[in-house]
Amino acid sequence: MPGIISVFGGSAPCPGSAAYEEAYQVGRLLAEAGYTVATGGFSGTMEAASRGAAEAGGHVIGVTTDALNQWEARTIQPNPWVKEEIRFPTLRDRLYHLVTFSDGLIALRGGIGTLSEVSLAWSLIQVGEMRRKPLILLGTEWQTTLDTFYADGAYIRAEDMDLFRCVRTPQEAIPLLNGR
Repeated sequence: MPGIISVFGGSAPCPGSAAYEEAYQVGRLLAEAGYTVATGGFSGTMEAASRGAAEAGGHVIGVTTDALNQWEARTIQPNPWVKEEIRFPTLRDRLYHLVTFSDGLIALRGGIGTLSEVSLAWSLIQVGEMRRKPLILLGTEWQTTLDTFYADGAYIRAEDMDLFRCVRTPQEAIPLLNGR
């Protein structure tokens, strides 16, 4: 019952880096499992996941924004592996669409944008504004970060810590999308 999986991650990793290769593997495994891959459509891990999916014969959706063109002061084009572009005028619209339109979410390491995507998804699932769906965080940094937020449980309930799953490898992530 594959559907669309949004993959979040940073724009900085370059081909050949460990982060790029990990994202490539995620995209490839998703496509091989029959999923459509959606990313932010630009560089870094977004490009790597898109490339991995496309090279495995999968469909790739790039959810892009005009806002980055203004921020970068240049025109940023979607990466060449994007087969379908959905473009929004603002980062806010792009963020909301990436989080809500998919059937599952995988977050790789990234920066402020990736943290925003994870936080929004977690919050919308927690309050029931978005249906519960797999929220998978790939990398040991995520568990450390979220354990720090949880601390003594004064601000985050234990049951809300169960709304995501942390994994170490792409191979661990894919089965969780089907509830295994």
